[in-house]
Amino acid sequence: MTDYRPDIHTENDIKLMVDSFYEKVNNDPVLSPIFNDFAQVEWDSHLPVMYRFWNTLIFANQTYKGNPFGVHIPLPIDKKHFDRWIELFEKNIDELFEGPVANNTKERARSIAMVFESKLKYIK
Repeated sequence: MTDYRPDIHTENDIKLMVDSFYEKVNNDPVLSPIFNDFAQVEWDSHLPVMYRFWNTLIFANQTYKGNPFGVHIPLPIDKKHFDRWIELFEKNIDELFEGPVANNTKERARSIAMVFESKLKYIK
């Protein structure tokens, strides 16, 4: 029997992707302290921002307005955090979805992480 996983097609898919990913983040010993202790993320307001961010990246609907890199500048993060973020993000996508949009989403996430990590090396 095949384990069918749909591709990412709707805003509800993005909500599921974001909610399940940040559940993993909140239970992760590497990332949870950054989000919850250092940044003290207010999840009720942060998650809708992430829905808009990914909706904009995946569906080009332009609902996200912001400076995602700027938010990361004060965080005490380095390669191990970016590597763990990507590991959890890709695992989460693979558990829920498969197809060209899911693959493109993982590629976009890797690209964002690489750019942020590179830029932060020169700022800090």
